Amino acid sequence: MLPEPLRDYAPAVALEELNPAAIVGGHADHGEPTLYLNPDHLVEACQKLKERFAFIRLSSVTAVDRHPEEPRFEVVYHLHSLENNARLRLKCRVGGEAPSVPSVTSVWTGANWYEREVFDLFGVEFRDHPDLRRIMMPEDWDGHPLRKDYPTHGHKYSYKD
Repeated sequence: MLPEPLRDYAPAVALEELNPAAIVGGHADHGEPTLYLNPDHLVEACQKLKERFAFIRLSSVTAVDRHPEEPRFEVVYHLHSLENNARLRLKCRVGGEAPSVPSVTSVWTGANWYEREVFDLFGVEFRDHPDLRRIMMPEDWDGHPLRKDYPTHGHKYSYKD
């Protein structure tokens, strides 16, 4: 259901009309709206935002680890409409057991490396991604270093003179 502060925001109203189950929450802070989307409807919502409201630029994709809360992760998309001089933040909440959202590379090809980075550092899978593999860490790296439960200590080495 569309939150009260976003009832006059045309892109949010259009998404709710397209599919009432797509939006699960939202807010507007400092003039920038945030919509919480059901991950099952992410790609369809992004396509609509790009086609109808000219959100042609995907500025970034990142994630937030809310460990130990559940759902553990928020996958965050920053959209920009150059034509309308507008910005929009989309968030999808996913559980920590096997975090997964659909890839938006079919909407914005530039999502490719952003999604790979989130996969590499947080371990969030992007379904239907064309080349989901590590981008920053070595292929044989164990774990995902931006997770809050990732060990922050390294091996202790003793140096001999």
